[in-house]
Amino acid sequence: MNDPADTRNPSQPPPSQSDPSPASGSARRSSKTVDVLERAASRDGAVQTMDRRLFMNLMVLSVPVGEQPSAFVAAARRALEEEGIAAVLYADTNDPRRIGWLSWHEQPSHFVDVVRPLFEREILRDLETVPEFTMLGRTYSTGYEPDLEFWLLRRPLETVLNPEWPWAIWYPLRRRGAFGRLSGREQGSILREHAEIGRAYGEQDLAHDVRLACHGLDTQDNDFVIGLVGASLHRLSHVVQAMRKTQQTAEYIEKMGPFFVGKAIFRSPGATDAAEQRAPRK
Repeated sequence: MNDPADTRNPSQPPPSQSDPSPASGSARRSSKTVDVLERAASRDGAVQTMDRRLFMNLMVLSVPVGEQPSAFVAAARRALEEEGIAAVLYADTNDPRRIGWLSWHEQPSHFVDVVRPLFEREILRDLETVPEFTMLGRTYSTGYEPDLEFWLLRRPLETVLNPEWPWAIWYPLRRRGAFGRLSGREQGSILREHAEIGRAYGEQDLAHDVRLACHGLDTQDNDFVIGLVGASLHRLSHVVQAMRKTQQTAEYIEKMGPFFVGKAIFRSPGATDAAEQRAPRK
């Protein structure tokens, strides 16, 4: 388990732009280069770079009062299987009428072009989304991953699809602006404390994480989406408790949550297997 971080390996130049606005109307050409690649530690003598990442979307859906949640779960499973869509369905631990729907793809258009039409089906059209629990993010590198492709594309799927890890806690978080003004050395020291705790939980098979960046993708202006996955809900709660004592959480996290707590009731790797996911995009 690792800490959400946007600090980079020294071999990775930081993205930059001359104008803080998303699109400058000035005719003056910027001399700075914007780098959108994901980068990681050197491998076989070369710095790893990749312009691919996985987008993951969690929706929480509410079953209408008077209807049986099991009927909607069955309909959702049927739709996902018929269309070959990769997803995990969760039973919401805090609300018996709610279902968590997690799906993913390298292309974000998948959520609009493929997943969205499923909710036009007769029974699924009656589901209502719970907006405060909608989470969308993308995998990203910290700059130190030994195998960049595995960490960006395959590890998140192995985590959420593992049948031995049915419990999940998903939540967004936003850092205070003061963290971004710290020097790289100060940020690194703070993040190492956080990461060492997370790594210990992961190595002992107590909790495993999915970390996603959601800058500009989150309706509440959060920075990251975190998924904690494991065999025991108590252990997932325990790691959240342990992290509260770190300097990053105690001093530099402005907001965490809301927290979605669910247990997987259906998993589908989808018709698109790992080999197809790795195929070059046209």
